[in-house]
Amino acid sequence: MYGADWCKDCRRSKSLLDSLAIDYEFIDIEADESAVEKVIEINGGKKSIPVIVFADGTHQTEPSDKDLKSKLVEMGLTTN
Repeated sequence: MYGADWCKDCRRSKSLLDSLAIDYEFIDIEADESAVEKVIEINGGKKSIPVIVFADGTHQTEPSDKDLKSKLVEMGLTTN
């Protein structure tokens, strides 16, 4: 997950992942310039966060909790 501590949507997505006991790596774009470049590449030129990259190669940018949870269920990472 690419994000920043000041980002409300990032905190919301992190909270959901934590509540479902989903392991993830948080990459702070404020601390890592290459992470900013990766976010812009993934988003076709936009610096929108959070960007959550999944093991199947897909990603979600600024997902709602419903969309993120649906993806996690689809991937078999949670049943909730």
